Amino acid sequence: MLAYILLAVIASCVLLLFAWRFASLCRVLPCPSWLRWLVELDSPFVRSNRASVIVEHLDLRPGMRVLDVGCGPGRLTIPMADKVGPGGNVVAIDIQPRMLRRAKEKAQHAGLSNISFHEVKVGDGKLNFGQFDRAVLVNVLGEIPDREAALKEVFSALKAGGVLSVTEVIVDPHFQGRATVLRLATSAGFREKKFLGNRFAFSLHLEKPSDA
Repeated sequence: MLAYILLAVIASCVLLLFAWRFASLCRVLPCPSWLRWLVELDSPFVRSNRASVIVEHLDLRPGMRVLDVGCGPGRLTIPMADKVGPGGNVVAIDIQPRMLRRAKEKAQHAGLSNISFHEVKVGDGKLNFGQFDRAVLVNVLGEIPDREAALKEVFSALKAGGVLSVTEVIVDPHFQGRATVLRLATSAGFREKKFLGNRFAFSLHLEKPSDA
């Protein structure tokens, strides 16, 4: 009986993802806040999408400043803030108030005070929070209507030599392939630094040149 229930849950999730992907072809749809539980899960099957793996490869150090674009419920925000410590800080932005509220709750529960949360749409020219050592876009790029403007704004927000990490997983309805991400990033001024994973699930590290 338990096996049938589990199969039904898995089938429902698959159908939901296909419906979401189809709807996204017609209109850019960010992950709805009522699905935040799904965003918070670390897949046992896709290692490159796990929060611990993404954070590990960011090479974060105490005192760094990090920009979390489309932070959602804070799956990456919390461990990144823990890594940079009290002397650093994380600026977490999202366009959905409920996602931000959930991330704030998790930060309070973890006793972290080095995170600031902002309801901001990337690409609108409002990233006036200073400059950053790192920026992350985890399964978010395809949800942004003007991806070119967004990446140019993130490029400007990074320090020279700063790194943007873009993570994409094919099960995400807004999946962006490596070639697409690299084309958009190169147009914004980035250069490829590191590729982790495979064509179906990867993190692409993009560097702002030191002479930029």
